[in-house]
Amino acid sequence: MAEPTQAAKVLSVTDLTPNVRQLIALPKTQKLSFQPGQWVSLKLPVETKPPLNRAYSLATPESPSGELTLVFDRVPQGTGSGYLYGLRAGDDLALSGPYGNFVLPKLLDRELLFITRYTGLVPVRCMVKALYAHRDAPPVLVIAVSPAEDELIYHYEFLSLAMTHTSFRYFPLVASSDETAVALTVSMLRPLIDGKPKVIPLVCGTKGFVKPLRHYFIEAGYDRKEVKTETYD
Repeated sequence: MAEPTQAAKVLSVTDLTPNVRQLIALPKTQKLSFQPGQWVSLKLPVETKPPLNRAYSLATPESPSGELTLVFDRVPQGTGSGYLYGLRAGDDLALSGPYGNFVLPKLLDRELLFITRYTGLVPVRCMVKALYAHRDAPPVLVIAVSPAEDELIYHYEFLSLAMTHTSFRYFPLVASSDETAVALTVSMLRPLIDGKPKVIPLVCGTKGFVKPLRHYFIEAGYDRKEVKTETYD
């Protein structure tokens, strides 16, 4: 059954990096209940046959106020991101959801290993914030690959978390292409994975980044179902 579409008011717009923007919106009809890692579908009034549907993960867990934090990057000549970059506080936005199965597993009996490519960090950030809202968070390692050093989103937030929580580790990487990003990530993973106790891998990013890494884990002895993934174009 399709989730109903409702209007949301844009409360604020903030640039996180030169090409990534954060938007906070408040649904007007009813509060959305969602799991960290899920996404909403934005209904954008553009293209020849609107609406143009675009999926965006939620960057913060549920709040008492019902505010939703969305993050998107600027795509060159992108119709959807071009429209979103024109929104300002006070504007309305149509959305539906939540959707998606890229969420935390129920059993957290091993270290969580998050591997992300650029804005693939957004749903992971939501999960990490939810985990560290509780004192009994399991060990967490985040490997975040960005196309440029100044495009590392939530970089200082994760650095601060690593300094204040001994159970949290954060490894930022920079790679301009998926191929290079995969090679760098695998070189970092080998001493962490090969011959070591299993972790809980969650990988999010472009298909060209996620698929080779899923294959790496399977070759390392993981069952396909043990590797949770989320991809975007």
